[in-house]
Amino acid sequence: MADISIRRVAKAYGPTKVVHGIDLDIVHGEFVVILGPSGCGKSTLLRMIAGLEAIDDGEIAIAGRVVNKLEPRERGCAMVFQNYALYPHMTVAENIGYSLKVLGRPKAERQARIEAVARIVGLEEFLERRPAQLSGGQRQRVAMARAMIKEPQVFLFDEPLSNLDAKLRVQMRIEIRRLHRRLGGTSVFVTHDQVEAMTLADRLVVMNAGRIEQVGKPRDVYRRPASLFVASFIGSPPMNILKVELAEPGLVRLGSGTLVPVPGLGGVPAGGLRLGIRPEEVQLVPPGTPDAIELPVEFVEELGAGHLVHGELDGAEFVVALPGAVEVVPGGRLGLRLPAEALHLFDAGTGLRFDMPATAPEELHEIA
Repeated sequence: MADISIRRVAKAYGPTKVVHGIDLDIVHGEFVVILGPSGCGKSTLLRMIAGLEAIDDGEIAIAGRVVNKLEPRERGCAMVFQNYALYPHMTVAENIGYSLKVLGRPKAERQARIEAVARIVGLEEFLERRPAQLSGGQRQRVAMARAMIKEPQVFLFDEPLSNLDAKLRVQMRIEIRRLHRRLGGTSVFVTHDQVEAMTLADRLVVMNAGRIEQVGKPRDVYRRPASLFVASFIGSPPMNILKVELAEPGLVRLGSGTLVPVPGLGGVPAGGLRLGIRPEEVQLVPPGTPDAIELPVEFVEELGAGHLVHGELDGAEFVVALPGAVEVVPGGRLGLRLPAEALHLFDAGTGLRFDMPATAPEELHEIA
């Protein structure tokens, strides 16, 4: 069983700490996606699991065995890189079977396994070609086949789709997910692309500045972000965030003076509050409706099936997602309602949401 246990793992380059004491458990058979902006430490964490980066502190165990001091080839992992890392002078078949050749496996065994893996990823017709004769998607399939032939306990993917065009990325996401189900192993996938993360993950790990902000199912992370960072990072467009103050229990006041009910506040301080709502959760009401919020329309993004309306509310950019049938023109005004059940309230100082326990950012995954 290829469980992965990460305990207090830290990494620094000189005086710069890039990973701060991370704890994470990955269960055998899971497809876990680590998501975060560039420089947040996600690829470094993946490389520490693979053994390509040394751990400064903490412990990593794979299938119950501590691997801190093991070489990469001894860990039972196979890694698929962003740049494919194929040998240009070798054929597809030679690239796929190279690791077996290094291990001294008989030629007949190598050939049988190369053909079997090639069938799985749809490369049977390309075995005699060289990488330069392949498309980006085909090269990525070769990289995956090369990882598969090792029969690893764990597949590690380091932004493998970043070099592909939009259509190929969609196709490869589907293929990677099918491959995971077919092989039944444990997969850890690193990306900065939230669409990839949301569509691939059984569980999503959101990282920021070397720490884990939240762990959970993609839908739960989207619907109940644990922090302001997660709220603003997950979603396209991101969550609208407004400065508010507590008016009385159960009510917050916008800068315009409008009172908005926020149920179940409990123990919220009077200052330093941020109110969040997803663009698709904002409700459209006729202008002049009592307690409605008016949004001046600055511009409209047409998306075909719908559009995104941009404006400014209380000095902050505010976006509303509306169906295509709703006519909106720049320079007009929209009447809006912020439904209480769709609101999120955060502490501006700590960045944490108020209806979750007061937990340090690096421990937030324990409450997901």
